[in-house]
Amino acid sequence: MDKKIIVQKFGGSSLQNDERRGQCAEHVAAALRDGAKVVVVVSAMGRSGDPYATDTLLSLIGGEAPVVSSKDRDLLVSCGESISAVVFTSLLQSRGIHAAAMTGAEAGFRTTDTYGDARIISMETGALEEALKEQDVIVVTGFQGMTPKGTTATLGRGGSDTSAAAVGAALNAARVDIFTDVPGIMTADPRMVEHAAPLEVITYHEVSNMAHQGAKVIHPRAVEVAMQAEIPLRIRSTWEDHPGTLITTSTSQVRGRDLVERPVTAVTHMTGLSQLKIYTNDGAAEVFRLMAEMGISVDFISIHPDFLSFTVPESRRAEAEGSLQKAGFEVGWTDKCAKVAAVGAGMTGLPGIASAIVNALHEKNIPILQSADSHTTIWVLVRDEHVRAAVQALHNAFLPQHN
Repeated sequence: MDKKIIVQKFGGSSLQNDERRGQCAEHVAAALRDGAKVVVVVSAMGRSGDPYATDTLLSLIGGEAPVVSSKDRDLLVSCGESISAVVFTSLLQSRGIHAAAMTGAEAGFRTTDTYGDARIISMETGALEEALKEQDVIVVTGFQGMTPKGTTATLGRGGSDTSAAAVGAALNAARVDIFTDVPGIMTADPRMVEHAAPLEVITYHEVSNMAHQGAKVIHPRAVEVAMQAEIPLRIRSTWEDHPGTLITTSTSQVRGRDLVERPVTAVTHMTGLSQLKIYTNDGAAEVFRLMAEMGISVDFISIHPDFLSFTVPESRRAEAEGSLQKAGFEVGWTDKCAKVAAVGAGMTGLPGIASAIVNALHEKNIPILQSADSHTTIWVLVRDEHVRAAVQALHNAFLPQHN
């Protein structure tokens, strides 16, 4: 295409009412004034309790555990995005913008048939590209695609972020803008750290680690898709014109020496975990096989000669414990745990980061139940009651300029 393409994704809260949808339309108009064609990816409007929100639609059939098949469940919950796409297209047209709506299937999303958590296997964007020749804006339903059998499948929670990244990659978009309720990716959860600040730029790897460790600003699958295609992502506020946080391959050109001077980019956390300790010297493979058979995701794995430990979602601790005990394992556990992570590309190969983390928590009398590290992330497991103090302690230790 002669014109550049910008992808803009708007979530449920951004589309919740007429006033908010009007603000979204202003962002679309701004991109058009910049000389771009725009592909808008929309979520279902609103949040639980609003008429067409995903959780509200689920409540019509019994919530998260309906009696209908997963295929039929996906057919229902995908309606929210379809309603949203047509409503927003109507608003754009009323403002004199040439726009049309397309479903995920029409836009080219081809997925597996893992209903409720499908994966995109290909993008067939011929129809979408033809539509962009006639229209300035195409509004695409996020969260949904078409299986090889022609049925509708959804991409799971946060799937609209993945939809936006995938269509941006397929169209070689200039960038993908993810509009949210916050001005960008923050140095910590502002509910935990009063003076947390938005970051100007962050790497794909950093934000992917943050997303996996509990930060909810963008789905990690979306980051992975954009990273593979090297499509710049921006996390922006729906309510401001601020450019937000740029997610890109390297921050060195933007931050310069900041990568060395600030080895930790952000502190994030995840609550609702249980730590399991299984006393065995040769049964690790059997333990993990049992967890896999039950579909229980394990994390924070630590293997010792006489025991192994890992975390599971607290909601599944009793289930995991029962299965392991039935298999003859001695099991100990600690409920109400939280994982706190220091994330930063600048820590790679830099000594002293772990020591600083331990010292910061020790000064606040916060016990560390377990720890682990990678090139760009160091995790510690603490009790839920200490999570706020732990996040604040690490933020104070590594990001004092934001306090």
